[in-house]
Amino acid sequence: MTVQGDLIFKHGRIAPEDAVQRVLVVDDSASQRKLLCSYLRRWGFQVGEAATGQAALDLCAAEGFDLVLSDWTMPGMTGPEFCAELRRRGGERYVYFVLLTLKASKDDIAQGLEGGADDFIVKPVNPHELRARITAANRILGVERELIEKNRLVTRTLTRLRGVYEGLNRDLIEARKLQNSLVPTNSVSLPGGTLSFLFQPSGHVGGDLVGYFPVAPDRIGLYSLDVSGHGVASALITARLAARLSGATPDRNDALCRTASGAIAMLQPEEICAKLNSDFLREVETEHYFTLAIAEIDLTARRAWLAQAGHPNPLVQRAAGGVEFPGTGGLPLGLIEGAEFERIELEFEPGDRLFLYSDGVTECPTPDGGMLDEDGLADIFVRNAGLRGQQALNALSWDLSALIDGQDFPDDLSGALLEFR
Repeated sequence: MTVQGDLIFKHGRIAPEDAVQRVLVVDDSASQRKLLCSYLRRWGFQVGEAATGQAALDLCAAEGFDLVLSDWTMPGMTGPEFCAELRRRGGERYVYFVLLTLKASKDDIAQGLEGGADDFIVKPVNPHELRARITAANRILGVERELIEKNRLVTRTLTRLRGVYEGLNRDLIEARKLQNSLVPTNSVSLPGGTLSFLFQPSGHVGGDLVGYFPVAPDRIGLYSLDVSGHGVASALITARLAARLSGATPDRNDALCRTASGAIAMLQPEEICAKLNSDFLREVETEHYFTLAIAEIDLTARRAWLAQAGHPNPLVQRAAGGVEFPGTGGLPLGLIEGAEFERIELEFEPGDRLFLYSDGVTECPTPDGGMLDEDGLADIFVRNAGLRGQQALNALSWDLSALIDGQDFPDDLSGALLEFR
C-alpha cells in the first residue's frame, strides 16, 4: 500500500471508500485522452471520455462523474464554457472540475475560476502532479459528501421531529379541551346570585383553575387556584387539584366533611388550605407550588368566609360601584410544612359582587412597562360597572388584550365572578 497525501492507494489503486471514483476526461486530442485515461485506469478509477464539451455534458447527464478533467481549448465549446454550463445545470452531487491548459496567466486563471473551475493543471500533464490534484479533490469531495449526508440526517431528524411535534400539538389541543371542560362556559344561576367564569390559558394548557361546588341548597364553595409555571406539568397538577375539589360528598372533595349529625358541611377555608398544603408536600415530589383563594358563600345571608394562600386579594365591588381589595395574602401551598392561614369574613348587599382571580390578571403588562396591579383592575371594574355576568368578564378580557396590543398573554388568565341579586 502506498500513501499519496490524504489519498490511500492499495497496490497503486484507489481505495473504495474514496469520494473520487468516476472521472471524465474531455479533450479533442485522442492521444491526450488516451494518455490521461491510461493513468486513471491504472490507479483504479472508472473512466469516461469525450471529445467535445457538448458530448461531455450528455455523458454527465446520463452517467454522472465525481471529477472532470477538461482541456481549455476545444472546438465548439471551450473548457470554461463547458464548466459554466455544467455548473448551471447543477445536480445532486458536486462535480470537481479541473482545467487542463497551456495558459497560466493570472487573468486566465481568474477567468476559469469565475466559470466554476476548482483547479488547474498546466500541460503537458505530469502524472505525479495529476495524482496530487486528485488527492486534493478527493479530500474536498469527501468533506462535501460528508456534509451532504449530515444534511440528509438533519432533514430526516427534522421530519421525524415535525411528526412528533404535530402529534404532541394534537394531544395538547385535546388536553386544552379537557381542561376547558373543567370550567363552566356559561353563567350559573344560583339562589340569590349568578356565577360567571373567566379561563384563558396563555398556551395550549395552563396552570390556572376556577370552580365551585355545592355545600347546601343555599351554600357553595368557590375557589381560584394557580399552579406555578406553565405547560403540561402545571396542567397535570391542576387536574389533580381539580379532582380534590370536585364533587358534592366528602369522599370526593377534600373541602367537605360530615357533621356529628351526618350532614355535609364545608371545612373552614383556612383548614382546607392547611390540609392541601400538607397533602401536597407529602404526596407530590415536584418543584412546583400553587396559590389558592377559597371561600364558603352563604347565598341567602350574603356572607363569605375566605382564606388566601399566596393568591391575589379578592375584589369586592359594591352596588354603588366602589371597589375594595380585602385580604391577608398568606403563603403559597407546597412550600413550607405547617404553614398557617387566616380567615376573613365578608358581607355583601344586593347588587354587590365578588371576584376571585389569578395573578395573570393584575400582572398583565401595561404599555409603560409596568403591570395592571389592583388599581388598574379597579379602574376596569368601575368603568364596566354597568355590565353583568359574562359580559363583564368579556370586557375585562378585551381591556387586558388592548394593553398588550392583541399579543398573547404572558400568563394564564382566570377568574370567578359572583354577583348577588
